[in-house]
Amino acid sequence: MNKLLIVGTVAFDAIETPFGKTDKILGGAATYIGLSASFFNVQSAIVSVIGDDFPQEYLNLLTSRNIDISGLEIVKGGKTFFWSGRYHNDLNSRDTLDTQLNVLADFQPKVPQDYKNADIVMLGNLHPLVQSSVLDQMETQPKLTVLDTMNFWMDCALPELLDVIKRVDVITINDEEARQLSGEYSLVKAAAKIHTMGPKYVVIKKGEHGALIFHNKEVFFAPALPLEEVFDPTGAGDTFAGGFAGYLTQSENISFENMKNAIIQGSNLASFCVEKFGTERMVDLDKTEVVSRLQQFKSLTQFDIEL
Repeated sequence: MNKLLIVGTVAFDAIETPFGKTDKILGGAATYIGLSASFFNVQSAIVSVIGDDFPQEYLNLLTSRNIDISGLEIVKGGKTFFWSGRYHNDLNSRDTLDTQLNVLADFQPKVPQDYKNADIVMLGNLHPLVQSSVLDQMETQPKLTVLDTMNFWMDCALPELLDVIKRVDVITINDEEARQLSGEYSLVKAAAKIHTMGPKYVVIKKGEHGALIFHNKEVFFAPALPLEEVFDPTGAGDTFAGGFAGYLTQSENISFENMKNAIIQGSNLASFCVEKFGTERMVDLDKTEVVSRLQQFKSLTQFDIEL
């Protein structure tokens, strides 16, 4: 079974949308990525840090999904990273109400020995120096390294971000971030500019409008599935990344053609994530639902046309 190494936050979130609000619930990029990747036949491990305020039931959830948590450091007397946000009515924009780095402030990642030869490395959204540190610890070159990042790091750690971007094969960012990183408004031009920074593949996420993947002069677009209800978009991008990386790890095929399938797999899983608050839908989700919705994606996107 192929190995997937996941790096990112394991956290508490408090979320407010037009449909309701939560107190502290399970969140974090690595959590969403891990839960999403668990729908594929892979061995995965999370590298992250939490405080001893993190409930055992959440740890049990991760291990029940065949996720190795030996790289999840627990700081005695420490508090787990916490984020609170409020979404606007269109759910496409949000305000951060509170960010408490807590134990994340001094995080020094330690890759488990069994995963220093991981087939695929998924670098979830974290400080670029932490992402680089993980790559430094790998004993063999991964078949594929995927990086997710955000505009916050472009604002406050751009040189470090550019250094780690040079070292990865795939970057996944949203359209706004692609424009900021490249200085180009056209997403085609933005992707071409980002290619010159190092990554062979550029994935640009467009939320409810789907996702694009660029490779050299080739481009593929995957729509998002039209949903009756979108309840909470938190973690959708990470769920997408987990589906993308999980599928590629399972299939042992990192060609551009297969990445098209991976984009659909990621979009499919992300479409479930938004249906309930936080990780709730991903926890309840079963594989028959995943397969059924994949069929909907197929119906949505495949057609015959006479040329």
